[in-house]
Amino acid sequence: MKKNVPISISEVKEILSKVDIEYMDQIQRWTYDYASKFAKLDPSTAKAMKSKLIDDCKLTYEEATELINIMPKTLSELRSFTFGWKKLILAETLEKILKIISK
Repeated sequence: MKKNVPISISEVKEILSKVDIEYMDQIQRWTYDYASKFAKLDPSTAKAMKSKLIDDCKLTYEEATELINIMPKTLSELRSFTFGWKKLILAETLEKILKIISK
């Protein structure tokens, strides 16, 4: 049974960069183009950051991936995303998240 696991835009770019563009279908090309334009980190940094957010800040895999894709820069930007998660995140945890993301 396959398990659906969210991956960051950086990881998508890494996966698609291993495929010759001549063999990609139109959706794959569009996705690769998008990932190339909007990936904010290299894949290894994104994976390490995701692990740190999950371990140190007790975020879910999905939440950590969302933050890596968006890379909020301020506490108010971060709060706008975490508000939608419908769970209480302490101010000190939010500060820790920003510190991890800003490195």
